[in-house]
Amino acid sequence: MSGVFQDSVEPVAVSALNQYAYCPRRCALIFMDQEFEDNIHTQQGTGEHERVDQTFHVCDVEGVRLEYALPIWSQRLGLSGRCDVVEFRPDGSVYPVEYKHGKKRKWLNDDLQLAAQALCLEEMLNIRIDKGAIFHKGSMRRREVSFTEELRRQTEETAAAVHALLSSGSLPPPINNQRCPECSLRNVCMPSVVADKAKNRRAARELFTT
Repeated sequence: MSGVFQDSVEPVAVSALNQYAYCPRRCALIFMDQEFEDNIHTQQGTGEHERVDQTFHVCDVEGVRLEYALPIWSQRLGLSGRCDVVEFRPDGSVYPVEYKHGKKRKWLNDDLQLAAQALCLEEMLNIRIDKGAIFHKGSMRRREVSFTEELRRQTEETAAAVHALLSSGSLPPPINNQRCPECSLRNVCMPSVVADKAKNRRAARELFTT
C-alpha cells in the first residue's frame, strides 16, 4: 500500500491488524460494532498487561531506555496505538516488544501487530527497525521477530484490508473452525448458527417444494 491516508480518515488501532488476521468477523465486531466480552484468556491477558499499560520510562543497568505504553501512529498506513515496551538501546537501535498471554508460540497475527508497531516507529523517528520481540508471559520467554520485506508487505496489506472492512460497514461471515470455541465473542458471533443459515434455508425450501 503506497498511498498516504487523508487527514479526514479515522486511524484504526494497530491491534486491529492482529484481530483481523485471526478472524475478520471478530475484528469487525470489536472495532465496528463495539462488541467485546471477557473470557478467561482475555482476563489473564488484561492482568498481564497492567504494568506495560502504564506510561513511564526507566533505564536498566545496561543503559537501555525502556519506554512503556508508548503512543505510536502512522499517517501513511492510517494507524495509531501504543507499544507495550520499546527499548532504545545504546547503539541507537530501537526494539519494540509486545506482551502476549500464553506460552512461546509463533502466530502470524502477533507478528503483524508487532511489525505494524515497527512501521509506525520508523515513520515517527525516520529510522529503520530490523527486529523486535514477542514476550510470552506463559513461558516468560521472548520470541524474536525479523521485519522482513515479506512481513512488511503483509502488514501493509492487512492495514489496507482493515480500513476497507471498517469502511464497508459489512459484517464478514464467521470462520466457524477450531478457533471459535476459545473466542470471547463466540456468544455474540454465533458462528455455527450463522454458518448453518444457508443450509437451513435450503432445507426449508426443499420441505415446501416436495
